[in-house]
Amino acid sequence: MKFFLSILIMCWLCCSINAQDTNAVSLITLPYYEIPEYPEDFTAGNVASRFVDGLGFRFYWATEGLRAEDLEYKPSDDSRTIRETMDHIFGLSRTISNSTKNIPNVRVDDEEMSFEELRKKTLYHIQSASNSLKGKSAEELAALQVVFKREDRSSEYPLWNLLNGPINDAVYHTGQIVAYRRAAGNPIDFRVSQFRGKIKE
Repeated sequence: MKFFLSILIMCWLCCSINAQDTNAVSLITLPYYEIPEYPEDFTAGNVASRFVDGLGFRFYWATEGLRAEDLEYKPSDDSRTIRETMDHIFGLSRTISNSTKNIPNVRVDDEEMSFEELRKKTLYHIQSASNSLKGKSAEELAALQVVFKREDRSSEYPLWNLLNGPINDAVYHTGQIVAYRRAAGNPIDFRVSQFRGKIKE
């Protein structure tokens, strides 16, 4: 009996350590645990990139530590849940990423994703967009277009529309998640400093 009890305790300890390691890896490997170091010069691309990084940092901490019950929370019957809001931000992040590379945006049916996968893909889309913008000149930004393709129709817009449209929309909805989770009784980590882009020690 003692032998089996020892085995059970060992298994429990191993699982606990692995879970802690997985969480630690998640914090380290996902982008935007902290905002990246700022560039040395104020090129047009660097400013746009930094704005996208601000979205990434906010989204990371707005969605860090969400519980299953938080994902189902919504303040009213006609509101989106936190999970549905995250789905919407994911679509926006893909549009942002595609547009910074001049890739047309086409309507796709997204596969079912776990919360972890959804969060990870959204953060990587944001990071990819930031990297694409970084260092670009004003002329290079002016050459980028936001393109939407729907069957035999196509509509094109300048990058200005990406700034006041999907990027600001994603920031807005990220703020909704922050408000919703607070109302659900699970506010974001109080140590998060949006101004510094870091966690207060």
